[in-house]
Amino acid sequence: MASMTVLATTAVPDHLRGALTRWLLEVTPELYVGTVSARVRDELWASATACVGNGTAVLAYPSDNEQGFELRTAGQQRRSPLDFDGLTLIAFREESQEQANCP
Repeated sequence: MASMTVLATTAVPDHLRGALTRWLLEVTPELYVGTVSARVRDELWASATACVGNGTAVLAYPSDNEQGFELRTAGQQRRSPLDFDGLTLIAFREESQEQANCP
């Protein structure tokens, strides 16, 4: 059964952006929304994770859990989802002192 899928990317190659627009609408730069089957969603996610490089990707889609959705992430990012007794919470990675003091 098809369901709403949201995929947000940052700094990914142009060929990935083109591949995503075959199945999803790019509603703003690097934010894709669409209604696709679980198989298509998983194939799109596999493509995104294979070539995310130095960029990032976040996938949100409906799920039969308390929150009603699941998250997947790829790439190096400051935020990462954590499972806390069945609820997904977002953990922030601390910035290094060098980065925090940069103007």
